[in-house]
Amino acid sequence: MKLVTFISGGEERLGLLKGDVLLGFEESGGIGFPSHIPERDGIAAGLLLLEMLAMERKPLDRILARLEMEFGVHRFARIDTHFPLEKRAALMERCKTQPPDRLLRSPVVDVKSFDGVKFAARDGSWLMLRGSGTEPILRIYAEARSDGDARKLLNLGEGIARSVAGAGSGTGR
Repeated sequence: MKLVTFISGGEERLGLLKGDVLLGFEESGGIGFPSHIPERDGIAAGLLLLEMLAMERKPLDRILARLEMEFGVHRFARIDTHFPLEKRAALMERCKTQPPDRLLRSPVVDVKSFDGVKFAARDGSWLMLRGSGTEPILRIYAEARSDGDARKLLNLGEGIARSVAGAGSGTGR
């Protein structure tokens, strides 16, 4: 089983149905389980969290601290910015064909383009640009080892978007 991050629910649901996804997460906080319905279920997620707390017999902050010690710190950030619909395809194409060489100080080692375009760096940080399905909004997501680094990645994403939108139309939150 491999770890893949999807941002929208469609791909995550397909993985849940096929059984090759351990857990499915949605940015709004939903969690889906392969042994359950192919949708996110907050009640099931809450019950599993309570079961974990009962089994571990430790407060949640201690469990999280242990996970960070074992797997490292990960901080997530997101912004939504206005982006012209008519330029979205050009932005996605530029991201696929001209990815940044580095994210922060780490080389980009993978580019995925199944739900927007996601750049992954060797150090585990990543940056994703994805258009809204319903409005002229560009969603920019980032994960890094600190809040400051996640913010720097969002700024990089905004710079890439501005380079395609052009000085006249720009982007703005």
